[in-house]
Amino acid sequence: MPVKLRLQRHGKKGKPFYWIVAADTRSKRDGRFLEKLGTYNPNSNPAQIELNVQSAVQWLQNGAQPTDTARAILSHQGVLLKKHLAVGVSKGALTEEQAEEKFQAWTAEKQAKIEAKKSDIQKAKDAQQAKALAAEKAANEARIAAAAAAVEEEETAEADNSQKAEVSEEEE
Repeated sequence: MPVKLRLQRHGKKGKPFYWIVAADTRSKRDGRFLEKLGTYNPNSNPAQIELNVQSAVQWLQNGAQPTDTARAILSHQGVLLKKHLAVGVSKGALTEEQAEEKFQAWTAEKQAKIEAKKSDIQKAKDAQQAKALAAEKAANEARIAAAAAAVEEEETAEADNSQKAEVSEEEE
């Protein structure tokens, strides 16, 4: 039975949420699957991916073929690297400890990149909020100044009207 690692769509219209599954190639996209390997949420920035790495490596070693999108996700999470290192261990090029050390170093580096991206996004969001707040303050100050000018004009107009009324009463 040919097996593919692919995405199974869930979620509502316009808000997709995917399960990463191992499924028979003949089953429907959202149909029966052999094993759920993880989840993928593209709605957040950066996308949230939860994956059972050991299970995914096991399926790849047994001959499962990932789809293009699933391959990108697996590569992003280091599953393909872990499979590559496992092949090196089986051939005797590496020991299990060396392979695990390389994988942990790669994972730490990848995590640092993700954290840097999250902090950059947060900084940009904070800067945008500060800019919006400054613009709102400027608009409020302009509105207050315009209202003060209107009140002054009203007072001067009332004063002029009262003086005219006094003058006209004196003339009578």
